[in-house]
Amino acid sequence: MTAGSPIAPVAVDLPEVLDRCRALMRPAMEVAVGGLHPWVGEMAGYALGWCEVGGAPAAAAPGGKGVRPALAVLGAEAAGAPGRTGVPAAVAVELVHTFSLLHDDIMDGDATRRRRPAVWKAYGTGPAVLAGDALFALAVETLAAAPDGAAALRRLSAALADLLRGQADDLRFATRPWTGRGRVRPEAYRTMAEHKTGALLGCAAALGALLGGAPRATVDALDRAGRHLGTAFQVVDDMLGLWGDPAVTGKPVHADLRERKKTYPVLAALDAPHPAARRLAELLESDGDPAGAAALAEAAGGRAAALEGARRQVAAARTALAAVPLRAAAAAELDALPAFLLGRAL
Repeated sequence: MTAGSPIAPVAVDLPEVLDRCRALMRPAMEVAVGGLHPWVGEMAGYALGWCEVGGAPAAAAPGGKGVRPALAVLGAEAAGAPGRTGVPAAVAVELVHTFSLLHDDIMDGDATRRRRPAVWKAYGTGPAVLAGDALFALAVETLAAAPDGAAALRRLSAALADLLRGQADDLRFATRPWTGRGRVRPEAYRTMAEHKTGALLGCAAALGALLGGAPRATVDALDRAGRHLGTAFQVVDDMLGLWGDPAVTGKPVHADLRERKKTYPVLAALDAPHPAARRLAELLESDGDPAGAAALAEAAGGRAAALEGARRQVAAARTALAAVPLRAAAAAELDALPAFLLGRAL
């Protein structure tokens, strides 16, 4: 596909693509985690959904869709390289993602992750921090051993710096008021989401392309596309936290509101010129009923604004992908990811 060409419509079975990329990555991930201290390795296996506490095989299939590993593999394939070329990037990014979840759950006080006790609840806070640190170190080691490892590590380091900025902003947002001069605006939230969620998705796609020998312009374009996709993913996740079915999402409904976390739909609703926005602000300031706040946020247009914002991010991701030459089959699979993720909120 030439640069600037629209991505040709191709029938893509995205769940099958995600399964294929996971299967390609899994043996290398098992080898990497198998080199850890046995106890730390058990905690890593538990976090990845491979085993139960004590090391017995997990009763259910591992959670998560595997979007980050898929981006790394597809990034390599889009550059014209075999998918296995992107496996070190897939492993490294999945290790970093898992490390970030271990520490996020501790910072946020989240007791469950994918319908099971979080690692810090299952093993203790100190052990969970240790396991997270080990996964981060293992990610660096994995990428350093890959071809062009120095350039790959520089890109991973930049993404990590952004991830930490986003996490810092997210934590600080919780202490800011819902209204008034110090309130969090939707624009600031989008920047936070790009850093906290988008940076690692962009890094995954970019690293796959880099290891696949793509030119700098292609690597950068895939990074931009992943960042936009990650921002859309975070906004959709916020919507599911307010209006999703816990049986499907695996997360308690209205938990973000109970914890007074700032999320895009609520911030967009508060900015809306709608009578429900004022009632929503009053309810939030009084620590009122989370279900009532979710209903008012929807009435003020927060749900519609969030969905439109996610769609804009998807359009920007597709524009970035269309701007550079990519192998057609992988480009079509990358193009199918946004619709699959957005579909969770429709």
